[in-house]
Amino acid sequence: MKSEQRLEPHPALPDYYPDLAQRPAFVRGMFDRTAGYYDRVNQLLSFGSGSWYRRRALTRAGLKPGMTVLDVAIGTGLVARQALAITGDSQAVVGLDVSAGMLAEVRRLLNSPLIQGLMEQLPVADESFDFVSMGYALRHVADLNVTFREFHRVLRPGGVLLILEITRPTQPFKRAILKFYLGRVIPLLSRLTTGNRDMQTLMRYYWDTIENCVPPETIITAIRDAGFAEAGCDVEFDLFRAYFGRKG
Repeated sequence: MKSEQRLEPHPALPDYYPDLAQRPAFVRGMFDRTAGYYDRVNQLLSFGSGSWYRRRALTRAGLKPGMTVLDVAIGTGLVARQALAITGDSQAVVGLDVSAGMLAEVRRLLNSPLIQGLMEQLPVADESFDFVSMGYALRHVADLNVTFREFHRVLRPGGVLLILEITRPTQPFKRAILKFYLGRVIPLLSRLTTGNRDMQTLMRYYWDTIENCVPPETIITAIRDAGFAEAGCDVEFDLFRAYFGRKG
């Protein structure tokens, strides 16, 4: 592998935790306490179009019936549900998450195998899956290089990686609008619609991680350095990014 250097998706954010060592506990606690409200707030974020976009991204990346999927950071199963609709087999889609609260929530909604574990240390065997997906969780990774190598390890030859993300727009005007919407409006609406203060904090954190994330070119290079061929990124509306790679 080309790069052994630690690559964090964003610097420490002291408004939420004192140093990066505290980030995993902060993130796990936030998700455990907000799992029951997550789907409701996601509808606000995506204006109801999220399911359509996720399914199209999975199909475009090459997911087909008969393939096995590891959905990393499954959350409440927003990506996994669309993978299930494509594969048609609940046992072919395996979900992994560090949050017990999120796993409890998705267990109510899906009849798929679930694993509690870290993205950087996937508790699955080498070459176990045809497809690895991760939706909007890149900000929670401790080390992109280690994580992408793990994704490469668990994929079979020819397997596909797909990572969905929202990134800071390149155009200043769009960036200002998004900052106001995700940084102020959504956190406030999250609190008003759920009554949960932690949900408001999580949504503020969501924007701050977007604003401070490493550039897309850095992510693509890290995917390529992990051993993936055909690494790249599809961009829509200067906002939505679908990073992909194929194991040679």
